[in-house]
Amino acid sequence: MNSILVVVLAYLIGSIPSGLWVGKVFYKTDIRQHGSGNLGATNTFRTLGKKAGIAVTLMDILKGTLATILPILAVFQGSGIHPLVAGIIAVVGHMFPIFAGFRGGKAVATSAGILLGYHWPIFILLLIAFLLCLKVYKMVSLASMFAAVVAFIYALIYGILYNEYLLLIIISIIVVFIFYRHRSNISRIKKGTEPKVTWL
Repeated sequence: MNSILVVVLAYLIGSIPSGLWVGKVFYKTDIRQHGSGNLGATNTFRTLGKKAGIAVTLMDILKGTLATILPILAVFQGSGIHPLVAGIIAVVGHMFPIFAGFRGGKAVATSAGILLGYHWPIFILLLIAFLLCLKVYKMVSLASMFAAVVAFIYALIYGILYNEYLLLIIISIIVVFIFYRHRSNISRIKKGTEPKVTWL
C-alpha cells in the first residue's frame, strides 16, 4: 500500500501546474495563451516577469525535491520505492499534469529538484553550468540541455568511481526527457531564431 501511495503522491506533486496557478491567481493570466504556450518557468518569466518566473522556478524545483524525499519519510518507510524513482514519477507528472490537461513543462526545474533532494553537490554543479551557459549564449533552452549533458558526464564518472549506476540510469532518462521536450528549441537554435533572455 505504501508503494502505491508514494507513486500516486509523487505523480500528483509533479502535476501541480505552478506556472498556470501563479498566473491565474496573481496575474489573472493563463500563460498557456501567451509566449510559447508552455507551463514552465521560462514562459512564466517571458509572460509574467521576473518575480513570477522565480516563484515558479522554485516551486517546480521543490516538486522534484519533495517527491524524491517521500520514500524516506517515516510514514512511507518500507514502500520499496527508491527516491530517484519517485523523483522520475514527479517529472512525468510535471510533463503530463493531470491538473492541466496533461500539457505541462519541459522537465528541467523538476529534474533539478530530484538531484537537490538526492545528491545536492550535483545540483550545485549543474546550477553553475546552467548559469554560465546562459550568461554566454542567453538561451535558456541551450543552457538547460548543456546542464543535462554535464549531469550525464558527472553521473557516468560517479558510477565508475563508486560502482553506483542507478543515478546514471535516472539521469540518462532525464536527459532523454529534456532533449525530447526541447526538440522545437533545437530546431530554432539551428535556424538562429531561438529567443534570448535580456535580463542576464
